[in-house]
Amino acid sequence: MNNHTTRQIHIGSVPIGGGAPVVVQSMTNTDTRDVPATLAQIERLAAAGCEIVRVAVPDDTAAKAMPALCAASPLPVVADIHFDARLAVASLEGGAAALRINPGNIGGPAKVDMVVDAAKAHKAPIRIGVNAGSLEKELLHRFHGPTPEALVESAMSHVALLEKRGFEAIKISLKSSSVPDTLAAYRLLASRCPYPLHTGITEAGTLLRGAVKSAVGIGILLSEGLGDTIRVSLTHDPVREVEVAWQILRSLGLRQRGPEIISCPTCGRTEIDLIGLAQAVEERLAHVSQTFTVAVMGCVVNGPGEAREADVGIAGGRGKGILFRKGQVVGSVTGGQQELLNALMQEIEAFLQER
Repeated sequence: MNNHTTRQIHIGSVPIGGGAPVVVQSMTNTDTRDVPATLAQIERLAAAGCEIVRVAVPDDTAAKAMPALCAASPLPVVADIHFDARLAVASLEGGAAALRINPGNIGGPAKVDMVVDAAKAHKAPIRIGVNAGSLEKELLHRFHGPTPEALVESAMSHVALLEKRGFEAIKISLKSSSVPDTLAAYRLLASRCPYPLHTGITEAGTLLRGAVKSAVGIGILLSEGLGDTIRVSLTHDPVREVEVAWQILRSLGLRQRGPEIISCPTCGRTEIDLIGLAQAVEERLAHVSQTFTVAVMGCVVNGPGEAREADVGIAGGRGKGILFRKGQVVGSVTGGQQELLNALMQEIEAFLQER
């Protein structure tokens, strides 16, 4: 992987860029004005491994909820603002650790001054978020559509507004639902400025489609050294966004969190509900943060050999199963699906205690 190094900023206590580990973030889909519901979702996101959370601040009522929300949040909170500079300032005064705005549409030079002054006072970075679906009309006309060049030109014009005011605690996102356009845009942007990059594929879709598009787009960028923080956008529970993000990082060897679960794809020799067993194991281990490897195999003959590198594993057959560690059989199980699951979980617990 390339070592494309950007400047470092901090959102709360979380460093972004400058060689820091890639940060996982997400956005709540609750009504920000409902503080208990929003906090409950933030706590679930934190438990899943989210490190920064963004909330929408669409009106004064939402801005007034920020003090209580930020004070109780286990994660740094980024306020997502569109068009209204007052909401940006109120959010910072309420404890927001950063802003997501487009300086060009916040209301003119005086409004940009107001937001930048508040951000400086609160030591809060600003994320410039450029989206292919909301580019300036002039750029759409000049570049004949929401091209990668148009996305970068929009971002750089917003950056200039902040740099002109001596503000450089900036990170940038360029989002498109097109993976090729997103890749081209970030590559171009990286050659033009040193600011940390927030990467993702916008409007990626439902769980399966969105996970695939995000893994391809974000994965390629990260493999090229581009990306300091990532957000997987899914039409689904935001917790699943965090889970997919960690799988992307794990697959590239960039960061590890929680167990790696490997399982065979099933075949005509499979005599148990391997799909159900693997899913049950995944659910039971969803909030375990220790890193180790678990194998769930459907063949008692070949299972231990095929998963010999797994720390702990189980291979099931009709009414029976064997437990193994690093390919060596350490026990047997008699019974059905639930007995296999229980035995594996007990073996995992013993393994973690020993380690």
